[in-house]
Amino acid sequence: MTSLAYAVTDSATMLRRQIRHIQRYPSLTAMLIGMPVVLLLLFVYVFGETLGAGLPGGGGDRGAYLNYLLPGILLFSVTGAAQGTAISVAMDMTEGIVDRFRTMAISRAAVLTGHVLGSLVQTLLCIAVVLGIALAIGFRPTATPIEWLATAGVLAAIAFALIWLSVALGLVSDSVETASNLPMFLTLLPFLGSAFVPTDTMPVGLRWFADYQPFTPVIETMRGLLLGTGIGSSAILALSWCAVISLLSYLWARRSFRRRAAR
Repeated sequence: MTSLAYAVTDSATMLRRQIRHIQRYPSLTAMLIGMPVVLLLLFVYVFGETLGAGLPGGGGDRGAYLNYLLPGILLFSVTGAAQGTAISVAMDMTEGIVDRFRTMAISRAAVLTGHVLGSLVQTLLCIAVVLGIALAIGFRPTATPIEWLATAGVLAAIAFALIWLSVALGLVSDSVETASNLPMFLTLLPFLGSAFVPTDTMPVGLRWFADYQPFTPVIETMRGLLLGTGIGSSAILALSWCAVISLLSYLWARRSFRRRAAR
């Protein structure tokens, strides 16, 4: 077998390890699903009538606000799952299992790849559950099958980027507690974007930040694909942000992993 074949085989083994961890700790997955569901129900049933009336064009109701809100909630699901990735990586690095892996004939790249792929599976599961609940309470998209596939691609791209970022954050953390706190800013960014209200309703300074932060073009792209609204340059910006975050986070994670492995 070639070195690439060994790396693929080892990555598949590490992926199975992560899947077993997900099965062994269902409470973590339940928590990752529960938070976006609580936010979805809270904003739709408590604030939906009021916030819906303030949507562009006016006259919106709770159903209109649900349609507007869901892309941001789906992104919130991604950021929550990414936080779990940092914790999982930090646990491996602090509990000694990675030191044991180093004594085996295992591709070093496979250790991180297994974390990324396992977290991606968990993230997609969370998104599927949240989307199912949204459809059950009245979410009515107008997307064609091609637009659904494009939406799934955007979600997978941003999930891949944020998971690699969380892997890097987990590697630079000295403890599990630190790893659980470092990615917290990711869960705040959707609130400071167009996830819950249009950015043109914000004060000038906050509006500038909301318009130019990475999550807003991702949200606007998904919103346009699912609801048939204009996308403009949002798709290009969203994919560009995903590519930049993925590349920089991967390089950071690889460097941090090698540095810790050399200790």
